[in-house]
Amino acid sequence: MPKRPAIQRHEWFAVGIAFAYFFCVLAAYYVIRPVRDQLSAAVGSTALPIFYAATLVVTLALVPLFGALVARYRRRTFVPVVYLFFLLGMLAFIPLFQMQEAIGARLLGSIFFVWVSVFNLFVVAVFWSFMADLLDAEQAHRLFPVIALGGTLGAVAGPALTRALNEVIGVSGLLVMSSTLLGLAIVCILALSRWSQGHPVVGDEQRETRVIGGSFIAGAIETVKSPLMRRLAILMLLGDAVGTVIYALLADYSGATYATRAERINFSANVDFYANLLQIVLQLGVTRALLVRYGPAPALALDGVLKAIMLAGLAVFAGPWIAAVAVVTRASAYGVFKPAADSLYTRVDAETRYKTKNFIDTSVWRFGDLVVTSGFNLLRGLGTTVPGLALLSMIAAGSSAWIGWRAARMLPDSPRTAAGSGREAVDGSV
Repeated sequence: MPKRPAIQRHEWFAVGIAFAYFFCVLAAYYVIRPVRDQLSAAVGSTALPIFYAATLVVTLALVPLFGALVARYRRRTFVPVVYLFFLLGMLAFIPLFQMQEAIGARLLGSIFFVWVSVFNLFVVAVFWSFMADLLDAEQAHRLFPVIALGGTLGAVAGPALTRALNEVIGVSGLLVMSSTLLGLAIVCILALSRWSQGHPVVGDEQRETRVIGGSFIAGAIETVKSPLMRRLAILMLLGDAVGTVIYALLADYSGATYATRAERINFSANVDFYANLLQIVLQLGVTRALLVRYGPAPALALDGVLKAIMLAGLAVFAGPWIAAVAVVTRASAYGVFKPAADSLYTRVDAETRYKTKNFIDTSVWRFGDLVVTSGFNLLRGLGTTVPGLALLSMIAAGSSAWIGWRAARMLPDSPRTAAGSGREAVDGSV
């Protein structure tokens, strides 16, 4: 049988638009992320549980609204509406930042921290749900790493723009830039919806026009009931435990090392910049090859192993090594783990793909943030040092590697079978 091309002729348009879509989404986020992160560095990790508790409350309030949209409207309607909501919210912060003296820098910064955190969760979760709905499992293994590269380039461009323009256009200008990128993302969504009408997934030709229906809390119920979804939720919590500890240590290091807001913004932008460059290397050189040849299980395991290795170094070196740890673990989380984990959702039904995935990627994630940062403060209060925190995080990373491997192996058909038999075989396995 002749070797299938990496991207087939009819897929080029969709890959190009999805590439641009994810570029816009992550560039929109990373343009304003350093503004959020400098607040974390300014107040220290002890304040993070408060921020994450507020983020969790807002997330839990929005999840039912998102579930209601999914249950009532077609995909081509509710996906653009989600992005339009966050676009308008971003613009609403412009006059608030112009009234910063009246509102108070700490209060406004706290509100903005929560908003950006919620924004990131929803726009990225919806992106991958949308991609999993457009493509089947065999296509996901071939195309997700390529599409994810668009997001990586956006994540490189975002902090680069912030570094270059921060002192020129200020926070208000950065908000306008982020909103413009979200507007372009909506255009891409509409184009992809139109493409999918002519290229439906074999065996499920009504995906574009169907109304999913069901309860708005179905995602939470399915997370508890389904063995696969429970494992994916645990996998999310373990990855969050590692990432949040590293984020807290990085915030403390930045706050202790850099005295001004501009310096802290630039430091955060630099960490993001180099993490995203490394992410490109992993996506092109590692992730796609693993997914196409072996499926998601080895990639999920590799992510946990890479994180454990870097945390072992943190236990030995501490101090400035935290920046290197943050670069490598973030690159692995989004360059290896994310495309592999999200490819699993191509093999589940639509309600799981949107509602359950969204619940895990938002509510479960932010619940993990709150628990981990609270536990982090408790351990620090009991005298646990950086090496001790690193060793505990290593256990979480190792557990993530094992559970990720097992979760991927729960799927009914192997990647070689899927790749060889085409879309029909994969669709029949759902």
